[in-house]
Amino acid sequence: MFFRKWLTRLTIVVLMWVIVGINDVTLAVGSQTNFSRINLTDRDFSGQDLTGGVFVSSELRGVNMSGANLTNAILTMAVMLKTNLAGANLTGALADRATFDEADLSNAILTEATLTRSRFYGAKVTGADFTDAIVDRAQAKLLCERADGINPVTGVSTRDSLGCR
Repeated sequence: MFFRKWLTRLTIVVLMWVIVGINDVTLAVGSQTNFSRINLTDRDFSGQDLTGGVFVSSELRGVNMSGANLTNAILTMAVMLKTNLAGANLTGALADRATFDEADLSNAILTEATLTRSRFYGAKVTGADFTDAIVDRAQAKLLCERADGINPVTGVSTRDSLGCR
């Protein structure tokens, strides 16, 4: 069962790389906004609905995305150094090869997110829910060193969602 779920997510990741690789223009399609390859440093997206938003290779340093809805967003290779994602919903997000160094992920929901080859050095994860997220083993181990709290929305312990021992 786990292998099938992992294979399905891997297939989605590959398809998204192909789709995103073809689309280099900034455009809005319904609620899906494409901010690919744009410097958005210090912008304020707090509380906004960014469902399905595309932030491929974007510079998101110091951006405030607290409480934002980033469900199914694509954050591949995004630089989110010191980004505020407190209380954000990243359910199903594709954030492979992203940098979350010193980001605030407190009380964020990252269920079923794909976070492969992403870094979380110094990230705050108190109350974050990583249930069924794909996180590299080495990064999960580092996150477990400072994981605590219970997500106020899902009621899931951060340590349990990361599989900490």
